[in-house]
Amino acid sequence: MQVCVVGSGGREHSLARALSRTADVVIAAGNPAIALLSGLRCTPAPPEEIDADLFVIGPEAPLVDGLADRLRDRGCAVFGPGADGARLEGSKAWMKALLASAGVPTAAHAAFGPGEEDAARAWLGRRRGPWVVKTDGLAAGKGVLVTDDLAAAVADMEAKLSGASFGAAGRRVVLEEGLVGPELSVMAICDGRRALPLAAAQDFKRIGAGDTGPNTGGMGSYSPVPGVDDAVVGLVMDAAVEPTLAALTAAGIDYRGVLYAGVMMTADGPKILEFNVRFGDPETQVVMARWPGDVAEVLAAAAAGRLDTVAVPRFASDAAVCVVLAAEGYPESPRLGDPISGLLDAETQPGVQISAAGVALDADGNLVTAGGRVVGVTATGPDLATARQRAYGGVASVSWSGMTFRPDIASAAAATAGTAAAAGTAGPGAATAERADWRGTMEAR
Repeated sequence: MQVCVVGSGGREHSLARALSRTADVVIAAGNPAIALLSGLRCTPAPPEEIDADLFVIGPEAPLVDGLADRLRDRGCAVFGPGADGARLEGSKAWMKALLASAGVPTAAHAAFGPGEEDAARAWLGRRRGPWVVKTDGLAAGKGVLVTDDLAAAVADMEAKLSGASFGAAGRRVVLEEGLVGPELSVMAICDGRRALPLAAAQDFKRIGAGDTGPNTGGMGSYSPVPGVDDAVVGLVMDAAVEPTLAALTAAGIDYRGVLYAGVMMTADGPKILEFNVRFGDPETQVVMARWPGDVAEVLAAAAAGRLDTVAVPRFASDAAVCVVLAAEGYPESPRLGDPISGLLDAETQPGVQISAAGVALDADGNLVTAGGRVVGVTATGPDLATARQRAYGGVASVSWSGMTFRPDIASAAAATAGTAAAAGTAGPGAATAERADWRGTMEAR
């Protein structure tokens, strides 16, 4: 099978690695480090000019822009929703309206546009914090403010609606009540009628240790999540994913791709923070590291509307941890052009793989930083503690001037999982959803 993966980040690198176990893969457009580390082919040709049996579209922007529709118009098999389904991520206000129609539990919310600042202030003022302010449009995962300061929420709302902070993406905002509870990422493979869940993961959105600082595209992730067994994932599927897929179908949308549920497990049960229409980044890195099966077969079956022909994905008992290495100044103003060293050395360590994202070549052919999130260091191991130790061992091999990363990825989860194992209660289903290893109380996507 010939598979074209569309994108140039760490998510696409991880997808291409997994797909290449059983398929011939080309990446459009990729980046220089992907070819160096994995021997995978990258091409600058646009996807519309590539011949492949299956197209797997990584980022959200081309999905919202209708790339899947254009490829399907050529008769291509595509894993990724059309522009109609991609509105689920392209417009948070539209997504919230769809969830309401489907009866999917989510935070109390309201949407406002330019000229409605007074109404937005009044909405915020009628509620107790924390307050959540989101851009309606795409903002690379960084258009969210979660705050206990009402004045800060009002100022952020005003800056977004004016276009000062996120341009056109913020000229409409969604305001939400802040939910309390542990956060969870559940990605499901959909074929228009059916959905198969992948292993649950948890990511770290804030730039700083202890979940401090601004939101980013994601600074790390891990899987499995202590306390999350098949029953918990099934609850998310029943309460959120399946009703959302049914609502899309009822709206005449043939949704073939990923439904990625960002969930808050509140005292009242799971509530959807957001749906994304593509694989998460960096959650994909850890989920693919634990998926030993034929990924190409499953995605091709979804693209064909025939998930009934493949087995439910199964995942290794091993754990995986990903630590994202970012450029100095990320997320506000990342510095570019710093020479990178140690990527090949990192991959010689047990269980370690590099997923390359913001990487380019300088005039002399050397790898340099070319984006905010530069690489992810993913490692597997028999448990979270081992996977985490290996991941940070890989981190120690990589360097560039100003390299930044969080030192606490999966630390609480590894400690809790170790305590459970010592008590004889190890395993992903050993704990409840209220376990202390669940990170954060109001992290927003």
